[in-house]
Amino acid sequence: MSDTRIDFLYLNEKDMIDAGVLDAGHCVETMEEVLCLLAKGDVLMGGKNRREHGIQLIFPKESEIPGFPLEDSRDRRFMSMPAYLGGRFHLAGEKFYGSNGRNVRKGLPRSILMATLNDVETGQPLAYMSANLLSAMRTGAVPGVVAKHLSVKNPKVLTLLGPGVVNKTCLMAYMSQFDSIDTIKIKGSSAASATAKEMERFIKEKYPQVSHIVLCGTDEEAVKDADIISEATSVEKRRWPVLKPEWIKPGCLIISSGTMDFSDYDFMVKDIRKIVDNYPMYEEYIEIYEEWDENGKRLSSGIPGMYYVNMVDDGKIERSEVTELGEILLGEKKGRKSDDEIIMVSVGGMPILDVGWGYECYCKAKEKGIGTTLNLWEKPYLY
Repeated sequence: MSDTRIDFLYLNEKDMIDAGVLDAGHCVETMEEVLCLLAKGDVLMGGKNRREHGIQLIFPKESEIPGFPLEDSRDRRFMSMPAYLGGRFHLAGEKFYGSNGRNVRKGLPRSILMATLNDVETGQPLAYMSANLLSAMRTGAVPGVVAKHLSVKNPKVLTLLGPGVVNKTCLMAYMSQFDSIDTIKIKGSSAASATAKEMERFIKEKYPQVSHIVLCGTDEEAVKDADIISEATSVEKRRWPVLKPEWIKPGCLIISSGTMDFSDYDFMVKDIRKIVDNYPMYEEYIEIYEEWDENGKRLSSGIPGMYYVNMVDDGKIERSEVTELGEILLGEKKGRKSDDEIIMVSVGGMPILDVGWGYECYCKAKEKGIGTTLNLWEKPYLY
């Protein structure tokens, strides 16, 4: 065989399922490994700090060019998320997606994602794969890692704020780690919302051991008595859940994958343990996304990680008071300090997660003979 021949593996969504992309327990284990590599610095992502989420196309609000795509209130987005992941993975990759809120009318997901894995020396493609399930599972697995290491022992009551796809995969991750959860509270746009009903059906079908499923009409009803609050809402700006401190049970673990807030800022400053997955990523978020009103007052972002950076910048807390999850996984920082400690963890998407879980699925696909081998060239025409 010619040394110049390049083949790569194409994996469609069914191939990914057959390759184990929905294996929540294994995904949690893989995300632990990836987060440890992040804490060790054995990764690269985009941007000047090498920790950025990705690079987004920013469409103009108006254009003189006929048919030019404009900024879209329904979420017209294109995002490239490149990364290098070290350790045993030692490869580069990228997740790329296009997104539009109107897709649902066509029976399509809001975002359509693909991922590429590349040899880190030559750059040649190893795999090109459907990434909607890949991305969803790695997103849910990180909260699974958080709960595994920071929840009270044997949590019983789990609250899902936002019953969409992200919290569905979060649920899969939690249930892969705990057999003690017997009550799940669900809060959607209403107790009777279609997404809340779908989550209820999913739980009954997949986890019949859960004895109580409660569809909640208010945030207060949802979060009271919860051992774990899993927030994954996708709403318009500043319409996210706003929780009151008196609703929160001592020892509660709050995991935010979307947007949320507390009615009492001082409660966040003084009374909760602050943990993030990637502190520099939230510093970059502030540079890009922070907004101010006409009086020069900072508007709430809804992202706890950004709040923590603001607290440090404003002198409210020391940087040492914000712990990165990887520091706990490596044993450099203590995890839960007491049964009554309230912990709030901010997690966001990182392309190293896609590369790590994509690699695991790629290896399983090769082992099982799954997917379609495609040829790039026998010999490059130009070199």
